[in-house]
Amino acid sequence: MQSELILVFRLLAATAFFVLFGTGVWIGLNYQRFFGVDPEMPSETGSSRVYSQVQIFTLWAHGLIATAAFALFLH
Repeated sequence: MQSELILVFRLLAATAFFVLFGTGVWIGLNYQRFFGVDPEMPSETGSSRVYSQVQIFTLWAHGLIATAAFALFLH
């Protein structure tokens, strides 16, 4: 019974991993649209864009590592 429940958690974690990986690819393909210069925001500086990039990448990487750990090491 317990191994069946762990299998379900591993499948959910693997699904979340692939969804997050696909999201990272999608963000990479649309990089300029998300993090490029916005002409409607004159007060936006390069450092504020980099700060947003770091926040998004950090959250994405932590989610990817956590789901990979659950999918691979949960037994």
